[in-house]
Amino acid sequence: MTDVILLHGSWHQPAHFDQLAGLLRSRALSVEVPDLYEQTLDESTALVEKIITASARPPLVVGHSFGGVVAGTVRGARGQILLAGWLLDVGETPAQLLAALAEETGTPPAGLAMAPDANGYLALDPTDARRNLYGDVDDAKATEAIALLRPESPSIFGTTPTRVTWHTTPTTYVVGSEDLATPAQLIQRFAARCTTVETWPTSHSPYLSQPARVAELIYQQLA
Repeated sequence: MTDVILLHGSWHQPAHFDQLAGLLRSRALSVEVPDLYEQTLDESTALVEKIITASARPPLVVGHSFGGVVAGTVRGARGQILLAGWLLDVGETPAQLLAALAEETGTPPAGLAMAPDANGYLALDPTDARRNLYGDVDDAKATEAIALLRPESPSIFGTTPTRVTWHTTPTTYVVGSEDLATPAQLIQRFAARCTTVETWPTSHSPYLSQPARVAELIYQQLA
């Protein structure tokens, strides 16, 4: 039986959710945090749906950042929560959305600083990650979170769903008013696609800066 499935974003891993998962488990909830690293969107979707199918009742799926893309495609969830998540429609890719935004505004959108490593994967700059991913996270947690980051394949920018479920599944979007990692115009576009929207005074990672508030939101939606 699984109550909650937590989906990490690009560059991240399940260990980033340790505190949030612990808070949920302390409230007698069963939590799964699958590792989506180096999996295609279809593979990630299949992995999450396998967990859902094995559950006695539909779980809640929570997607952070790029984990929102996966959350928005899975079938059988009782609901979806997007924490500063990307919520793509069929045929959309991150690259297309960013290029379209640059054309609309006349300026390339600000984003995370990254550089290719020896394997051609994109590694995040630690100083930039501290500011743009974890701006309101305390120093100890931010240092740990940065150490857990993994280089990501450039192919993520070409990811596109062949189907989505967010059109017919109750969705809650948490907007971080201090989010510097994703362009505000895209955040507002993604949020407008959801059933309900909450705006919190947080950075891109509310599960680290306000884990108790995230846990309470999840708990309320399961009540």
